Amino acid sequence: MTIATSRNLSGEDLSFYRDNGYLTLPELLPPAKYDALREHFEHKLAGLPGGMRPEDMDVPHFTDPALFEWLMDPGVLDLVEQLVGPDIAVFSAHFFCKPAGDGKSVPWHDDAYYWRETIIPSTGAVTVWLALDEVDEGNGCMKVIPGSHVPGARRYRPTRGTDSVFDEELDPEGVDESRAVPIRLRHNECSIHSATLVHGSEANLSDRRRAGFTMRYISTAVRFNHEEVGDRHQIFLARGRDRAGNVYADPTVPHPELVANRGAGQNYVGKRRPGGARPGSG
Repeated sequence: MTIATSRNLSGEDLSFYRDNGYLTLPELLPPAKYDALREHFEHKLAGLPGGMRPEDMDVPHFTDPALFEWLMDPGVLDLVEQLVGPDIAVFSAHFFCKPAGDGKSVPWHDDAYYWRETIIPSTGAVTVWLALDEVDEGNGCMKVIPGSHVPGARRYRPTRGTDSVFDEELDPEGVDESRAVPIRLRHNECSIHSATLVHGSEANLSDRRRAGFTMRYISTAVRFNHEEVGDRHQIFLARGRDRAGNVYADPTVPHPELVANRGAGQNYVGKRRPGGARPGSG
């Protein structure tokens, strides 16, 4: 696993990302800004409605415009620009929190499969996974299959077991788990991965919480399918100009109607899954 030394990615860093589909980076945010994000997250976590799982804190930016302070952080966008180009949209976000003792697993998957009705091409997104807790194998860190981001035919099946956040998973016959690499992160470290990278994570049965903030971005040359999903998902122009005729929402105001239109047990592309959040990186 290669760890970049700064937000200014070297040629070696970019080559590693192209070859493997992921990269890790230390100290993504200035310390004070990172501490403010953790405080903001803890406040939101403490206020979860009764019966809502911590893993289900999806698209929090729809109802909490304050989160764009971090989603549109200039340093974060500088990093993303090196991967998608100068014209950037915020695609989505998720506070992914596995509580101690019964944190749910995330089966092997690639994100593009779940986004195929939302962005075209669905392969055109990158995820920045920022650690809000220290994460390792003990508390269910993400694992990746290096080089698996190369597009190809993949078979999905209904998820088996009851501890998963998804209702679909990659057929295990198509995943070589012997090649899996754990993404161990300390506070304010992050991983970056392609939408087509195969990844997943185990349940958190430890006495430590595992929380992260996923920030997802696309080039504005990627087309957002506003006609089909615009009533339950929106994207936001973060930098540069539009290049695909996309419709962008206002990041300064809340959009509770998007969450309401998704409905209970639905992800933002309208695909039902019983009792859980929409698919996303684990």
